[in-house]
Amino acid sequence: MKTKSLATEWPVLDFAAMQGTIETIHQWIQIIGKIRLKTMPWQNHSWHTTLYLSPVGYSTQAICFGGGIFEIELDFVHHQLHIKSSNAATQHIALKTMSVADFYKELFEKLAASGIDIKIHGRPNEMEPAIPFASNTAISTYDPEAANLLWKAMLKSNGVFNKFRSGFIGKSSPVHLFWGAFDLAVTRFSGRPAPLHQGGMPNMPLDVMQEAYSHEVSSAGFWPGSTDSPMAVYYAYAYPGNEAYAKQKVLPEQAFYSPEMGEFFLKYEDVQSSSDPERTLMDFLQTTYEAAANTSNWERKALEK
Repeated sequence: MKTKSLATEWPVLDFAAMQGTIETIHQWIQIIGKIRLKTMPWQNHSWHTTLYLSPVGYSTQAICFGGGIFEIELDFVHHQLHIKSSNAATQHIALKTMSVADFYKELFEKLAASGIDIKIHGRPNEMEPAIPFASNTAISTYDPEAANLLWKAMLKSNGVFNKFRSGFIGKSSPVHLFWGAFDLAVTRFSGRPAPLHQGGMPNMPLDVMQEAYSHEVSSAGFWPGSTDSPMAVYYAYAYPGNEAYAKQKVLPEQAFYSPEMGEFFLKYEDVQSSSDPERTLMDFLQTTYEAAANTSNWERKALEK
């Protein structure tokens, strides 16, 4: 009987063991994401700011700058940060336990050495407290195994998200990594305007939130967890939501609706431990989308293959 290759298995995630590394990487991607935000032309719903999965980690992909392009990549296989530039030699930073302040300082020194002179807003968004990166010495943990496992879980999720995205011919976001909340997400749009969003995210400008939710959406994603909610989960929500959405039957049976958050959730471990993780996750994505589309009267025949 054939056994699965380790490369194809969905990894077990232990939030308690990984928490310090998750918090550190979240700070790192905030810094890297703000560099992309500062250098890329604006795209609708802040899509120009996001990061992407790469064969070894997370990447900005190509950024136009100074008549050329550069890319920043966090490599969780070789545990290096790479700054690749068409105008200079590749720069590297070893990923290890170090303070956010030290990471911030070294990254901008390496960028300067590559001729990339950029200034960013030096505090994180969507988190409290928003300690300035340059003075944050409290967060520093980096466990290479934890970083690699989290990337692998996102890599597996990324494949299913992209397959799910292919079944929709209406407007849809890329599958991308938002550095604000640290979630891998994909969003479908009905094409109709939505009510003005009221905001509510910590350290997030209201106009950014309102532009992000300017139109009706059905959104889903993967989130690695936090101190207040210590487990990795998949989520799905509709904006604007309604009472009927919350009452819809979704799959798999372990999925549940949170009235406090206004979202459906499915624990990552329920996907990882299932006999067919890809099918289990696809069922969640499809049925939560159908719940949103049906209760909000989307023109599904015009939007789906």
